[in-house]
Amino acid sequence: MPKLTNKKTVSKPPARKRAVAKTTATSKKVGFVYYFGDGKADGSGSMKPLLGGKGANLHEMTRIGLPVPPGFTITTEVCTYFYNNNRHYPLELETQVRTALAKIEKSVGKKLGDRTNPLLVSVRSGARDSMPGMMDTILNLGMNDEVVKTVAEKSGNPRFAWDSYRRFLQTYGDVVMGVGKRQGEDHEPFEAIIEEVKHAAQAEKDTDLSADDLQTLVERFKQLIKERCGKTFPQDPQEQLWGAIGAVFGSWNNDRAIVYRRKYGIPHDWGTAVNVQTMVFGNRGETSATGVAFTRDPATGERVFYGEYLINAQGEDVVAGVRTPHPVRYTRKALPRYAGPGVHR
Repeated sequence: MPKLTNKKTVSKPPARKRAVAKTTATSKKVGFVYYFGDGKADGSGSMKPLLGGKGANLHEMTRIGLPVPPGFTITTEVCTYFYNNNRHYPLELETQVRTALAKIEKSVGKKLGDRTNPLLVSVRSGARDSMPGMMDTILNLGMNDEVVKTVAEKSGNPRFAWDSYRRFLQTYGDVVMGVGKRQGEDHEPFEAIIEEVKHAAQAEKDTDLSADDLQTLVERFKQLIKERCGKTFPQDPQEQLWGAIGAVFGSWNNDRAIVYRRKYGIPHDWGTAVNVQTMVFGNRGETSATGVAFTRDPATGERVFYGEYLINAQGEDVVAGVRTPHPVRYTRKALPRYAGPGVHR
């Protein structure tokens, strides 16, 4: 975890790009961390410069009564501070994150790292202007060698538990610990191991792998991480959380994000927010799914409902091209207009 400091040097964006978020009485400045959940939110949809596009919309949806899983947003100010202070965080951040995490735990009745009723979270980026696919995401955070057994027992679905753990190891190993393709390698190392295990199990698709096959993947993934990094995968969920937060802030300045900002004229000093949110799972079997939806066709701009989904999968499968998604069909050309919680026309 980067060091916490109390320095005050935070740069400001150019005047022509500077925006001030309008807030209501319930969305006043609360520090570096803004909580949302249980129908209440510290922020609002007008606060994109501070909370990023994803964060501001999560807060707004919570405020209008939509069923948003609880979470919190670390502001773009922290990203700016992070880069202006040698990748250190403001001194107050750790306490504010701890407080917000406790609110999530109270809301859902689960606790990060708990062996009886464990909480799993996602950690996502969120710039004020959308930068799809440019920055990093970590799902299933909180999994470890003990939690996976608890999830398997409580869910009654060992395959789901081990699938979630192997996904977390693969993403965390890549994004946070830097286990990537080396010079001369044709395939990403985690994907190469998956193909080897699928071949041994005579499985055509990832979803054909059994719980035992996925447990084998978990052990091989941990071995790969240790071999490539010289250290073991962290079992402490708090260490995992701060590793993921740092990786998301770090991804603001990865090569693809920099190129994207240059192409679309997005200022480099805007920074990204980080959204930590309770996991909702699409990989629990044939009765769960994941997907994306748009209020316009992203290819043509036509105002029609457009979406894609996958059964027994997680979001990365849809956006990463690992599997071919199915189209979401909507027969009406015009979208129903939202008229408040529980009212549509």
